[in-house]
Amino acid sequence: MAQFLLETVWLVPCYALIGGLLAVPWSPGIIRKTGPRPAGYINLVMTFLAFVHSAIALQATWNQPAQEVFIPWLSTAGLDLTIALEISSVSVGALVVITGLNLLAQIYAIGYMEMDWGWGRFYSLLGLFEAGLCALVLCNNLFFSYVILEVLTLGTYLLVGLWFSQPLVVSGARDAFLTKRVGDLFLLMGVLALWPLAGTWSYPELAKWAATANVNPTTMALVGLALIAGPMGKCAQFPLHLWLDEAMEGPVPSTILRNSVVVASGAWVLIKLQPVLSLSPIVSSAIVAIGVVTAVGASLIAIAQVDIKRCQSYSVSAYMGLVFIAVGTQQDEAALLLVLTHAISAALLVMSTGGIIWNSITQDVTQLGGLWTRRPISAIAFIVGTLGLIGFPPLGSFWALVTLADGLWETQPLLVGVVITVNALTAVSLTREFGLIFGGKATQMSQRSPEAHWPMILPMVILLAFSLHLPLVLQSLSLLPDWATLNKDVVLLLIWSSISGCSITGVVYLGNIPKPIRLPWKGLQDLFAYDFYTPKLYRITIIFGVAKISQLADMIDRFVVDGIVNLVGLFSLLGGESLKYSTSGQTQFYALTVLLGVSILGIWVAWPFWGVQFLNVISQISTVG
Repeated sequence: MAQFLLETVWLVPCYALIGGLLAVPWSPGIIRKTGPRPAGYINLVMTFLAFVHSAIALQATWNQPAQEVFIPWLSTAGLDLTIALEISSVSVGALVVITGLNLLAQIYAIGYMEMDWGWGRFYSLLGLFEAGLCALVLCNNLFFSYVILEVLTLGTYLLVGLWFSQPLVVSGARDAFLTKRVGDLFLLMGVLALWPLAGTWSYPELAKWAATANVNPTTMALVGLALIAGPMGKCAQFPLHLWLDEAMEGPVPSTILRNSVVVASGAWVLIKLQPVLSLSPIVSSAIVAIGVVTAVGASLIAIAQVDIKRCQSYSVSAYMGLVFIAVGTQQDEAALLLVLTHAISAALLVMSTGGIIWNSITQDVTQLGGLWTRRPISAIAFIVGTLGLIGFPPLGSFWALVTLADGLWETQPLLVGVVITVNALTAVSLTREFGLIFGGKATQMSQRSPEAHWPMILPMVILLAFSLHLPLVLQSLSLLPDWATLNKDVVLLLIWSSISGCSITGVVYLGNIPKPIRLPWKGLQDLFAYDFYTPKLYRITIIFGVAKISQLADMIDRFVVDGIVNLVGLFSLLGGESLKYSTSGQTQFYALTVLLGVSILGIWVAWPFWGVQFLNVISQISTVG
């Protein structure tokens, strides 16, 4: 049975796709008598089947070599587009994470969207997301990975814009779509430029080619920079990071997936392309630089935010920055471990705060407080999610961060400092958020904010238990680093950065210190609060430039192109009017007009030939004279 499920595990994306298609009739209201809720239940059953299929297949793949499945699609003119799928422990394990988190998110959505009539559209798009993510982790071809990323970009636009009657939702969906399209455009350029160099888009063949490739450094640098642009957008890296913040206008259940596995889609492609990207030192340095800037910058920005979702969205960008550092320094195992542990903890954090957003008037953390006694389960989930996201032993991210820092200790100690700093800042940010939401006394906005009902609590408790047992799961799968070989200095620095960040911030925000807390220099406070003024920089540079170019194109279109067309039309009109009053209605007059027109046209066409003959005659006459 397990072997059969392993051989057919490539069908797992079809479960979600079928569920999404079956939910469509409830979206436009074709089925009205039952209401929209069956759309959710159908998707829930299909996702559960996909999860069970993946989980059983994972047992059969362990300690087994990777297998490839080829599905012929198009072969013409020397171009072979065969869909290549990789079935390995890593890819099937990713399927388990994606389907498991999507299953919990769908159960959560039953409670969160209880009174919403958009179930059909919402669950259809969740099915599209799940199918796309599952296909991406199985796909072993760069070209088809790009196609899947395009589908996910469209899904982001539609899912963020679910409540399209709200202006902020519309602008958030539009900005998310356009920002990711910028990265996708450059990624397409890199994908097409890589084909003449390598002659293949298969990831294993690209790795073999990269091992012996001899490519012009400038060409490889340009291709590599184009290839990392797509993952930059997907992972919300600077300067393509603002979309994740604006995408928070979508429903919280979709945010669970977006903050955990959707942002990791770009990281997955980046990890697959690591052998090719490492061919250029410029590209590797660029990946590390982007990761450092985003990780440190986003961590600082998260500390100064007051919206619940914004605090967490910038923490996600910061963590993805650490993944970029891991890929840029050729630490693929650390990158995969970072992606896995982050997905679990980030999803748990969104679930713990989603109930507050669901039945509270405000999302401003400065207007909340005292929810510890009213929401004990959510508070415990937030604590576990926080400790699971920072370097706090023995929870998951501790091992991922230690693996990354230990690999950098000998070669690039400055990057170890970046990892420690980001870890401390993340501890400060999440502890601050916990203190403002759950600590202190209840405010007017949080006096009547009870714990959410069971469809939202059940998946949160399940994920809470899994987060606590994640180290045991990793140990059983032999994914934890050997404790004896780890650098103890790195371990102590990481632990102390977590403890100091949590304890100092806890004293500030859980004590009697007057709030809000402000930095001594207001300019620095505003710099963090307003995202390093990145939106303003966008407005005065890119948006301003595009607007002026659009205005210039509009002027050229109206005054030059339309002017020429209108001038020709005016001449035609005037000619017709003049002919109308100059004709007599006699047939011979029409014949004379046609004859004159043909004669003039013939003279004009034959003039080059007759002109030369005429000049020859004149020259002969002058010679004779």
